[in-house]
Amino acid sequence: MTEAHTTVRTRIEPAPSGSIHVGNARTALFNWLFARHHGGDFVLRIADTDAKRATEENYEAVLADFRWLGLTWDEGPEVGGPHGPYRQSERFDLYRSYADKLVEEGFAYLDYATPEDVDAERKAAQSEGRRPAHRAIADARRAEGHAPSVRFIVPTDRTISFTDAVLGEMATDLGRTPDFVIMRADGTPTYMLAVTVDDIEMGITHVIRGNDLVASTARQLLIREALGVTETPTFAHLPLLVAPDGKPLSKRWGDVAVGAYREQGFLPEALINYLALLGWSFDDRTNIFSVDDLVEKFTLERVGKNPAAFDVDKLEWLNGHYIRSLTPGALAEVLVPYCVAEGVPADSPEGRKTLEAVTPLLVERMKRLTEAPHMVRFLFAEVTPDDKAAKVLEGQGDYLAEVAGRLEKVESWTAVGIEEALRTLAAERELKPRKAFQPIRAAVTGTLISPPLFESLELLGRDATVARLRARAS
Repeated sequence: MTEAHTTVRTRIEPAPSGSIHVGNARTALFNWLFARHHGGDFVLRIADTDAKRATEENYEAVLADFRWLGLTWDEGPEVGGPHGPYRQSERFDLYRSYADKLVEEGFAYLDYATPEDVDAERKAAQSEGRRPAHRAIADARRAEGHAPSVRFIVPTDRTISFTDAVLGEMATDLGRTPDFVIMRADGTPTYMLAVTVDDIEMGITHVIRGNDLVASTARQLLIREALGVTETPTFAHLPLLVAPDGKPLSKRWGDVAVGAYREQGFLPEALINYLALLGWSFDDRTNIFSVDDLVEKFTLERVGKNPAAFDVDKLEWLNGHYIRSLTPGALAEVLVPYCVAEGVPADSPEGRKTLEAVTPLLVERMKRLTEAPHMVRFLFAEVTPDDKAAKVLEGQGDYLAEVAGRLEKVESWTAVGIEEALRTLAAERELKPRKAFQPIRAAVTGTLISPPLFESLELLGRDATVARLRARAS
């Protein structure tokens, strides 16, 4: 058993089932911020007791999400630490030793009941309004040679109380709480045992987690007490994340994994900022927080109790803010992989230079990084007009030919010179700007959504611009 810790120590223990849920990411962030605010340690451990889901690919996806978010861990996989190993699948012997100790000292028993027995007894107890009698069934089955699970004995004449840093005073009457399994018949630990043992062994001082786990606290406190652990961590149960309609945040509502938001063009700074606002606030006005701001200002006292709605529109607004805060070079750098994924060859030195030149024209129009490839494709290759652009181009041949002629004569190929020539032509033809400029945009960029027109033509160059106009005119 580990020694007592005075340093703040928090932890997160995701299951390696793929990219982490945004709710788990929010929980990890709050643990990370609390530890950093107090100069403490943030521990990452992997709950990989389910061998079917715990593939190496899923494990790597979890670590990749944490790295992308910038949630560095002080102890855990890859960095090590004095309390390892940090994968629960490598700690089974430790869990077994704790389970054996609880059996030896009379706090748990071997349960030989089959899963069918347990299910039948649970239903019978519910219908009869009583506590399940697991132990009697276990004794009856013992002679049949079934591999036993280990079940913790719940004292029914007690109430477990604790002070939650978010919810306040909490109490659980154990009168109807059944004995619960801490070690399965196949030798794997349940969540209840593994999380309690790991928190003890790793000296966790603050357990910050979702409100959906508040009911498990009493059972974990019982295990700690039975093991003779006198120090209790501070528990803080965070409000759950819900969809905008107030229903549980699930895949039926939309994307719920961090990896999905990365693929959709959100910056990690934006997602971190937004997740911090889901259940925590500094005041009633401030919405923009750098990571340093969050570390300085984060306290559990400012965490609310009510469910927090995950609003993608607000996340997009924040993402737009962080996109606009990047320098052209930095924005070009993060855009490269999104462009390459869409077939825009922006990863060459020349491609990066072009991308950097156009980024100042994009920032006011972008909410997601994934919007860029469609808007810049025309600078990298010939484009075929999309359906909307093709419709605008119908019957515009003569006009486009005239535009090409005017642009050939522009003395200074700058946005100012191009604008002057095109506005003069529009005035001569008595065309409103939309009618005058939309066919040009469609012909040159292949779409109706692009960076500002005059600046786009300047970047593309006179020869390419005129060639595309003449091609669409013919």
